[in-house]
Amino acid sequence: MKNIYFLLLLFLISSCENIKNNNMSLVTIEKQAFGKTVDGNEVHQYILKNKKGMEISIINYGGIITSWKAMDRDGIYQDIVLGFDNIYDYETKNPYFGALIGRYGNRIAKGKFSIDNKNYTLATNNDVNHLHGGNKGFDKVIWDVDEILGDSSASLVLKYMSSDMEEGYPGNLNVKVIYTLNNNDELSVTYEADTDKTTIVNLTQHSYFNLSGDFNQDISNHDLKINADSFLPVDSTLIPTGEIRDVIETPFDFLQPKKVGRDIEKNNEQINYGNGYDHCWVLNNYGDGVRFVASAYDDISGRLLEVYSDQPGIQFYSGNFLDGSLKSKYDGNYDFRSGFCLETQNFPNSPNENSFPSPLLKPGEKYLSETIFRFSIK
Repeated sequence: MKNIYFLLLLFLISSCENIKNNNMSLVTIEKQAFGKTVDGNEVHQYILKNKKGMEISIINYGGIITSWKAMDRDGIYQDIVLGFDNIYDYETKNPYFGALIGRYGNRIAKGKFSIDNKNYTLATNNDVNHLHGGNKGFDKVIWDVDEILGDSSASLVLKYMSSDMEEGYPGNLNVKVIYTLNNNDELSVTYEADTDKTTIVNLTQHSYFNLSGDFNQDISNHDLKINADSFLPVDSTLIPTGEIRDVIETPFDFLQPKKVGRDIEKNNEQINYGNGYDHCWVLNNYGDGVRFVASAYDDISGRLLEVYSDQPGIQFYSGNFLDGSLKSKYDGNYDFRSGFCLETQNFPNSPNENSFPSPLLKPGEKYLSETIFRFSIK
């Protein structure tokens, strides 16, 4: 009888240990109310959390990442992306904080392009040019959401159908974006789309990072590396000229890690046009699938962000248009260069530059792209 009790006790201990280990391997998704839009649409926030403690909060309005809590070298978790704590500010004041961007990320010259000799005109919502999908791009729509919970990853599947001629773009475009957080502190963003009429597509993610976790500090002391031998010079309206220029001996050389602020105030025509960096780099090894494209490091917190992507370009934006007028979700305001963006994408104005990778998507084809944001401590 004692042996039976002993074996039963061992079984119970083993079962409890297995339950504990299984729980430790799980990530979680929590759904919360985030308010209503001015049109009365309910907005929900989904909090993805992995076993290490990383938390990423995403709302179904614009697919916006509202918060991203990452650990520093002392084990302290802090939010490292700019944003707001309410839906009203995202609707009325948002400079694309954390948003999904489409149909076409970045700029299109004068809002015009043609497909098969047919001309299309888009909104000019960035001075004389079209920017980030127009007046109501994918950053301003309500996405349908599905949750997928696995043992070692959690996914949020966002779906949206952009109707023919929405914002001036041809074709009914079915879009799916999948955010997946795993237990290795990686967030993968997978983009899919198909169309019933030839159109242009260029999707990206527009989070503003500040790896220090202190939004009252600017990002000048972050070390940035971009795996690109060349970049795209722009004109005074920030449209690429069509030239592909070598980065060597220019402020745009980030082939080795360099402080963002080291060359950002130099008297350089390109720097002057952007009031800092707001340019697309021509990434090395395009066509090799998902590969390392960039990294950013904050030596005070020890947070290292690495970016992997299959895209041909990356737009590095150093927060040059933040001016202190937007209130932070914590204390203070978002001042000049308090955040930076690393937007993996096709080249700006690709529909009008034959030498750039084509942004065309035809019926029967599928748009597929993936970008991975990987965090670690150094």
